Amino acid sequence: MSSIEQYAFGPFKIDPRRDAVRFGDLTADETRDLWLTAQTVGTQLESYHKASSLAFAIQDGPQAGQTVPHVHIHIVPRKAASSEENDGNKDVKEKQKLDLDIQMKNRTMEEMAQEADEYRSLLSKI
Repeated sequence: MSSIEQYAFGPFKIDPRRDAVRFGDLTADETRDLWLTAQTVGTQLESYHKASSLAFAIQDGPQAGQTVPHVHIHIVPRKAASSEENDGNKDVKEKQKLDLDIQMKNRTMEEMAQEADEYRSLLSKI
């Protein structure tokens, strides 16, 4: 799934097959499947976006910033960025300073549909 919030290029979300509210609610098999899927998809996204790194994130519970009450992993490809040309990526310390309640600019349905079509084509090969 692509994300409505555009805080970096290529944000992607991986959900387990079964809805689970918290990470600890997943079985061992579900946890393995979720992370192996994230690894496979992440590798494809990194190559597709010509990135040099990946950020994987889980917000497990409301105080961790979980706004949707089910487990999912966010995958964000990262590129090196100069201070003049920031591609939307923040240094980890800067990211930690962000207020989780700040509204990010949402993308249009057309933008998300186009990205979903591109990802569908990319990931149909794996």
